[in-house]
Amino acid sequence: MPKRQKLTEKLVKNAQPFEGRDYQLFDSELRAFALIVYRSGSKAFTIDYRHAGRPRRMVFGRWPEWSVSAARIRAKELRRDVDAGYDPLKQRQQLREQPRIRDLIDRYLIEHASKLAKTNEADQHSMMEKLVAPHWENRLVSEITRSDVDQLLTKVAEGRARPHKAKPNNRARKLQGPKKTPIRANRVGEALRKAFSLAIEWGWREDNPASGFYRRLENPRERFLTKDEIDRLAKALDQDEDLRAADIIRICMLTGARVGEVRQSRFEQFNLDLLIWTKPAAATKQRKTHRVPISEDVAAIVRQRKLVVPKTSPWVFPGDVPGQPVIEIRRFWKRIQREAQIEDVRIHDLRHTFASLLVSGGASLEMIGKLLGHTQMQTTQRYAHLLDAPLREGVNAVAGMFRPRRLKVVGDDERPADYRRS
Repeated sequence: MPKRQKLTEKLVKNAQPFEGRDYQLFDSELRAFALIVYRSGSKAFTIDYRHAGRPRRMVFGRWPEWSVSAARIRAKELRRDVDAGYDPLKQRQQLREQPRIRDLIDRYLIEHASKLAKTNEADQHSMMEKLVAPHWENRLVSEITRSDVDQLLTKVAEGRARPHKAKPNNRARKLQGPKKTPIRANRVGEALRKAFSLAIEWGWREDNPASGFYRRLENPRERFLTKDEIDRLAKALDQDEDLRAADIIRICMLTGARVGEVRQSRFEQFNLDLLIWTKPAAATKQRKTHRVPISEDVAAIVRQRKLVVPKTSPWVFPGDVPGQPVIEIRRFWKRIQREAQIEDVRIHDLRHTFASLLVSGGASLEMIGKLLGHTQMQTTQRYAHLLDAPLREGVNAVAGMFRPRRLKVVGDDERPADYRRS
């Protein structure tokens, strides 16, 4: 077989492997361009060159995925790069070593998400693994653009059918189409913005493609219980046999605390003499110790729980699993919703109701923020419009004091000359 000859499809197809060794067929028209035939019978195109005095061989395309003509064009491009002083093989190796989105997700979850509250950490893990990884997992961190971020968030906002299964086992869920999830898209955007911000700190890229992402409109839910609804809720709690779950709801209503904070509360956190509840940083959403005053009613519930809870348990509301607090009360709440006729009320709406009652009692936004444990004033601002009622009462009070005792309708004949019509 000649040492050099023009590579053609026919020649490449007919090239037979040698037993025990690989060999090359060099092209007679393009220097360093060759076909390598492996002992296994597979074939690929290569280019041989020297860089900094070192011999290099780069395999860049397998046959028949690459045709001879396409491989020759690529070999010419690589040859020009070599003549310009570049090392194509080194560039490929560096490209392979660059961090990918999978690396970013893993490091983000370990170094950032793990420091968040458990619920938030689980949510971050879910977003990254279920919404981001399937689309970008094998892509380089450096190649993600703003357009890529916009496309992903648009897809997330469009929603997906529930449940996330190829073959749902429930006919009703089979027929359920995709549900729009614009708020979820915003949360994914925030997570990506933080992840790429960390990537900049780690030296993985120089800019943040998720900075300034398009934020979908969010209308915060504002559901406050009326006095009648509060009365029906209190009556339903009094009549229910699950005293443990009923007391959890009562404390949520009386303190504005999140249900998770109440479920995981310990006796040691309550100072019943000074009427203070100190929530540890590990149990709060803001990851800071939160010290709040409590009412005598809350203290009475805690004292009652001490009488019925085994002395070996540190939890105010121990769960069915030994050594653990109550895990969830969703079934109980569903029952209470029906009995109290408040089907559209979430447990978290009790927190909003607590804040609304404080506002109606004259509490300032700063006081409400401290009681609810808000770290940002803008979070408390959602209750600002509720201040209109007490403010209006104050304005009306001033108007009542300043209003003339008797208003008299004055006719044209009784008006001063300057006010009469000409």
